[in-house]
Amino acid sequence: MAVSDDRPLGIDELLDRVRAGYARVDAQEAYEAARADEALLVDIRYAALRERDGLIPGALVVERNELEWRLDPQGSHRLPEATSHDLQIVVLCNEGYASSLAVASLRQLGLHRATDLIGGFQAWKAAGLPVTP
Repeated sequence: MAVSDDRPLGIDELLDRVRAGYARVDAQEAYEAARADEALLVDIRYAALRERDGLIPGALVVERNELEWRLDPQGSHRLPEATSHDLQIVVLCNEGYASSLAVASLRQLGLHRATDLIGGFQAWKAAGLPVTP
């Protein structure tokens, strides 16, 4: 029996499909790109995680439910950092799952250089990269 193309996807398959559309970055790559002012790090973790684990210096904190409105260069509610569709954005969540889905949404808005951090904040912290309380 053939599998229908319109069958529901599970979250693992959805993540695989989303991630196949762009190159993700590891913590060191994200750190170096941000340090060279080549990428904007965007932390979408919720407040309790940021309070518990700390912040990445220089990362822009944008709650997940506001992300598209704040980063759309054409949007009326955009942040000053949302300067262009060519902006390289590295989205990070706690472990690198929600950030992948967020990137898919940003790419639909034309932010074609948006990517996410493999392993999220926890990978950043495990790599010994800067974190402030």
